[in-house]
Amino acid sequence: MTYVIAEPCVDLKDKACIEECPVDCIYEGQRSLYIHPDECVDCGACEPVCPVEAIFYEDDTPEEWKDYYKANVEFFDELGSPGGASKLGMIERDHPVITALPPQSHDE
Repeated sequence: MTYVIAEPCVDLKDKACIEECPVDCIYEGQRSLYIHPDECVDCGACEPVCPVEAIFYEDDTPEEWKDYYKANVEFFDELGSPGGASKLGMIERDHPVITALPPQSHDE
């Protein structure tokens, strides 16, 4: 089991979760953030600090965003397990589920 970042993060990338993550397992794509399923220790520190409530425990992901689990896992197919997001910086791509979305508005 792992945590999943869903659609509310797309085109926002607040990054409060990155600062809170004790194991550096939240990676930055072009339009969204992704939690590495093998590096996440399921501590839950990221979930309460997300300002748009985009982070869910895998089993608690709302039905409308169930595809985001697959997107979070498959994002790392090419990368493997680098062992920490901070040393990579932004990764110049996103999962096709994210890429296919129109620009997301985050009106306050």
